[in-house]
Amino acid sequence: MPTEIKVPQLGESITTATLARWLKHEGDAVAADEPLAELETDKVTVEVNAPSAGVLTAIAVAEGDEVEVGAVLATLTEGGGKAKPEERPAANPSGGVNPPPRPSGPVARPAAAPPPAQAAATHAALPAAAKLMAENKVTAAQIGAGAGKGGRITKGDVLAFLENGAAAPKAAPAAKAPRELEAGEERVRMTRLRRTIAQRLKDAQNNAAMLTTFNEVDLSAVIALRNEYRDAFEKKHQGARLGFMSFFVRAAIVALQEFPAVNAEIDGDDIIYKHYVHMGIAVGGPNGLVVPVIRNADRMGFAEIEKTIADFGKRAHAGTLKLEELTGGSFSITNGGVYGSLMSTPILNPPQSAILGMHKIQERPVAIAGKIEIRPMMYLAVSYDHRIVDGKEAVSFLVRIKESIEDPRRLLLDL
Repeated sequence: MPTEIKVPQLGESITTATLARWLKHEGDAVAADEPLAELETDKVTVEVNAPSAGVLTAIAVAEGDEVEVGAVLATLTEGGGKAKPEERPAANPSGGVNPPPRPSGPVARPAAAPPPAQAAATHAALPAAAKLMAENKVTAAQIGAGAGKGGRITKGDVLAFLENGAAAPKAAPAAKAPRELEAGEERVRMTRLRRTIAQRLKDAQNNAAMLTTFNEVDLSAVIALRNEYRDAFEKKHQGARLGFMSFFVRAAIVALQEFPAVNAEIDGDDIIYKHYVHMGIAVGGPNGLVVPVIRNADRMGFAEIEKTIADFGKRAHAGTLKLEELTGGSFSITNGGVYGSLMSTPILNPPQSAILGMHKIQERPVAIAGKIEIRPMMYLAVSYDHRIVDGKEAVSFLVRIKESIEDPRRLLLDL
């Protein structure tokens, strides 16, 4: 019995995806729950699995096509079956198997609706009316039946249509033609994730009054504390390593509770204050940067935070993060220091109002009690939306984080 394979629900506010690639092709026998295709959404790659064992008898969407939730991707005939010999993947000289080819020939699609001009073919325009319609970019379908014999459109019908306030449709701007490639250049289409990242970052710059404030922090106390208790910590909390991120997450939580505007967001003419901290942690994956969210991080201790961050990192590289794990953050932290960045201005992650940027730990000479000492220092940056966060709040927020890191006992005593 044929079963339609459809685009599954993709998560909050996501209605479309791009069919990245087929893992099977027409005629292949598949097992229940075996991956058939990969869908690329704005955030992650999602596999579409076979609901039951059978044969993939028809593919309706080609690789690279954009599809909506609920759209039919393919048809599966349940039961056993063998793949068509001529469609089996060909072995290559190295002994491996070539990837399944893209569906050949035209892809089955719903019949397109006739263009407006055809739909209104019975309402032909008289010559004078046709000229006036062309000048004002009006179609017969917009006017409908005219006053002329047989419903033909007259000049009076066109004038009446224009006088009634119907605006002539504006011509669509001509698409910019791609430039010709020069020797040594290659054109590669942006992935859906990369396009979304580019658009959202540009929107953040365009829509927010974004400013950045900087400070530096001495990590001597945190490093000493880690060196003293790392082994005992990891022995007690199996699977958790005592890293720097948990200190900064806890320090940010303390500061957010003291300065709630930094954890809020703008919604129209309102400000939404949040009595929780859903902490976004930026991690690099194979397809770009993603920001999974530690929900209710303000209720977590160091060990739970470290385990969650480590799990996010592994699954980001494996591409197995869930869509619901990438939404709903109230504040974010990004660590460019792992890539060697000494200082940067992080961009907001809308609709959040602020983001903390960590950077490389570098030993530098600093003045301590009138003496020059070499200390492990890090530059910190907080980018914020000046529409909701005042400069004084942003600076004080960052100073609060600095104080907590330079004296981590404050975090343990809730000071």
